[in-house]
Amino acid sequence: MAQEFTINSSAIESKINQLLPSQGGFGAGVDFSASTMVIPIVDLTETAEGSDVRVDLQTSLSLASTTTYSVVGTTSTIINTTGYFRVFGSNTLRVSSAGNTSISYDITDGTTTKIIKQFLGFNNATRLVNFSNDFLVFLQAGESLRATSSADCTALGVTRQIADLSGNLINP
Repeated sequence: MAQEFTINSSAIESKINQLLPSQGGFGAGVDFSASTMVIPIVDLTETAEGSDVRVDLQTSLSLASTTTYSVVGTTSTIINTTGYFRVFGSNTLRVSSAGNTSISYDITDGTTTKIIKQFLGFNNATRLVNFSNDFLVFLQAGESLRATSSADCTALGVTRQIADLSGNLINP
């Protein structure tokens, strides 16, 4: 049989009033209580939010949710909308004795630019070097993700928005 305990703590009462404002204002003389009875708790958060897709399945690729990119010998904007994105693909550098080659990914707001990923090929005998990439980016209003490729270098890939600016997951 369960036992009941009365809890008279102003610290606990203040914390509950702070975390659960709709429960505040119990009035004077009302105490909190505890019980030794085990009460199971079922988390229905995903269902209550209207999403019952597992998070790993939520990041799946689909025809409608992906955007491809191809950058060869130039700078190109890959993403210019706000939110959280997954960027993945393949980068091929043609390395030769003619000079250094590179592929880089940067985030810019039009004034400031920061390289977030870079692949370099140094003077060497002629050969092709492949690198894969798979990373996440967060873009705020006015920011964009760009790829820059040296001549004879190719950046190919796919982007997928996984959440909006507020962090709400986007299903495929």
